[in-house]
This record gives sequence, C-alpha cells and structure tokens, in this order.
Amino acid sequence: MIRGLAALQDRNFRWFFVARAITLVTGSMSSIALAFAVLEIDNDARSLSLVLAAFTVSNIVFVLFGGVVADRLPRALIIQSCYVIDILSVGAMAALLFTGSATVPLLAVLSAVNGASSAFVLPAMQGIIPQLTTAAHLQQANAMLSFVRSAVTIGGPVIAGVLVATAGPAWAMVVQAAGWLLAIPVLALVKLPPPAHGGGDSLFRDLRVGWQEFWGRSWLWTIVLAFMIMNAIHIGAWGVVGPYIAKNDDRLGIAGWGWVVSAEGAGVLVMTLLLMWFPLRRPLRYGMIGMAVFAVPLTVLGVHPAVVLLAMAAFIAGAGAEVFATGWNLAMMENVPGEKLSRVASYDMLGSFVVMPIGTLVYGWLITRADASTVLVTSAAVYATVALITLLVPSVWRMGRPAEASAVRAELADS
Repeated sequence: MIRGLAALQDRNFRWFFVARAITLVTGSMSSIALAFAVLEIDNDARSLSLVLAAFTVSNIVFVLFGGVVADRLPRALIIQSCYVIDILSVGAMAALLFTGSATVPLLAVLSAVNGASSAFVLPAMQGIIPQLTTAAHLQQANAMLSFVRSAVTIGGPVIAGVLVATAGPAWAMVVQAAGWLLAIPVLALVKLPPPAHGGGDSLFRDLRVGWQEFWGRSWLWTIVLAFMIMNAIHIGAWGVVGPYIAKNDDRLGIAGWGWVVSAEGAGVLVMTLLLMWFPLRRPLRYGMIGMAVFAVPLTVLGVHPAVVLLAMAAFIAGAGAEVFATGWNLAMMENVPGEKLSRVASYDMLGSFVVMPIGTLVYGWLITRADASTVLVTSAAVYATVALITLLVPSVWRMGRPAEASAVRAELADS
C-alpha cells in the first residue's frame, strides 16, 4: 500500500490530488447538466450540438496559447484563475436557468468561455505534475489521478442524472461551481518554485520553440499523427455508431450499451490500480499495443453485438487504453524539458481535439451510406493497423524510463 500510494508522501502532490479529486467529482456532472439545460429550453438536437460545438471550437482556438501561458506563469496560479472564470461562467448559466432567462445563444457563449478556460487549464495540469513529485513517484502519481478520473466516469453520470432529474440542471451547475470554489484554497497550499521560463520572448516565438520541441521528437509527432486517425475513429465509430446500433439492435439495446460503456470504465479503473504497483518499463511500446486492443470491441460491435461479449471486450480495451494513458504521460513528463512541457502538451491536445468534430460528422454520414457492420469492421482494422505501425518507429519501440527513476524503483522493489 505504501509503495502504491507513494506519491502522497510528496506534500505538493498531496494537496494537488485533493483539489483535483474535488473538481473531477463535481465536474463529472457538467456534460449531463448542460445537455438537459439546453434541451429544457429547446428540445432540438441542433441546439445541443451548437452549445457543445462552442465549447470544442473555443478549446481548439485557445489551447496553443494556453500552453505558452502555462510555461510562462506559475501553473497553480493559472489553474486557480481559470477556476474563478469557470465559477463565473457556470454560475451565470445556473442564474439564467433559475430566473428563466436562459437562451441557447447565451448558453453557447458561456460554454465558449468555459472551453477557453479549459484550454489554459489542461496544459497547466500536464506541466505541473512533474513539479509536484519525484521521478520515482511519477508513475504512481499519474495512476492515482487516472483512478479518480475513471471512478467518476463510472459513478458521476449516475449521480448527475439523479440530481438533474430531481432538482434540475441548475442545481447540478451550482454543485460544480462549489467544487471549483473549494479547490481554489486547497491549490493555494501547493508551493512551487517560479517558472524557469520568464516569458521574455514574444508569444509567437514561444509557440515556435514549442513546435520545434514537438517536431524534434519522432516518437511524439508519430503518435500524435496516429491518434488524429484513431481519435476520429473512436469518437465516430464508438460514439456515434455504437449508440445507433444499441437503439436498433435487440441483442444490445440502450440499457446494454450502458453496461458496455461502464465495463470500459471498469477496465480503466482496474488497470490504474495495477499501475500503482507494477512499473511500466516500456511506456510507449506497451501503450500502443494496449491501444490496438480497442479494435476487438469495435469488431464485436460490428459482427455480434451481444451485451456480455461486448462488455468483456470493452473491459479489456479500457485496461489497454489506461496503459497508454499512463505511459504517454510518463513519456512526455520524463523526456520533455519541464519549462517547455505545457507548450508541447498543447500541440498534442490540439491534434487530439481538432479531429473529434470531424470524426463525428464523417461517421454520421457513413452510417447513412453503408452497412454498419462493414463500417465498424473496416474501422477496427484501420485502427489496429495505425496503432501497431507506430511500433516500427525505433524511438517508440525502444523508449524506456530514465536511469535515475529506474534505479529508485529497483531500490523500492528490493525493500
């Protein structure tokens, strides 16, 4: 237990973990609250898509600038400041709903503000973790944060659904804002040295330096390019075609699809527990193999979408995805200089975010033009091929862990 929770020995990480857990728990109900808030005003899917798109587009526009700012200013302060903006934007949504003044355009504007804030928080989050703990505890720190994320992914929507159904979406937003309000003073207990990069250069020079760091590592840009294809398939085939099949195939059904998605989250949860104890010596090699496993539930969904079989496949795929998630964070945090990490992470995030609306639109069109089974089986083959082909890049296949961290881990294992 001491070894698995070793990162909590580091005071700064301990307080950050508490603050992050609070915001993850309260924030897990945000998507459901916003969706039902919009549908209460205008029961039209186009209105909901407009509000959600406002968040995504704003996030894409600002994420590179968020990376620059997170490398220039104290990252804990950036996160706190963005939480204040989130409190104001979500609080304004709640106030509009309480007073009956909410409209779809107003919610879209406030959602865009929330998306912009998130674009600054995410690179700061990525860059701050190596500052909070030692090299020996970095894997455990990432696994613990993933554990909380996956736990609230399973339980959060259930709690949100009950709260929205009984009290209304505005009260769910109040709970979310209260979480940010509570996290701000907890984050104030995190004491970090000033950033190494003082920000003397221009904004665009900082962006160029971040790009050079990104493009100068073959393992980094190779995997980001691969994920541009893989994320488009995931969001489209799993997020669009999956619910479509669930609604129209009696072997699965809507309730069955809920079990499948929960099983995927359970796989993530179990793997985070294992990664608190077992060292990931080849983070990218095992991570990309883990991602390739997602082709299995995609194939099952297309060929024989029976609930139990598909849930088992989704559980294994969720576990594989978590191997990648922890391995990727380790590779970034251990191989990119800390003063440039947020900028490099922002390029990674941009590559991930920009394909999501594209994948949604493409698969929404494909499912009306081709047989769903053919679409899914073909997508699974492409997904696995793209994931595994990255292993041909030597830096992806060979990457290990820094000697210092390996030595400390070996010492822990012998104790």
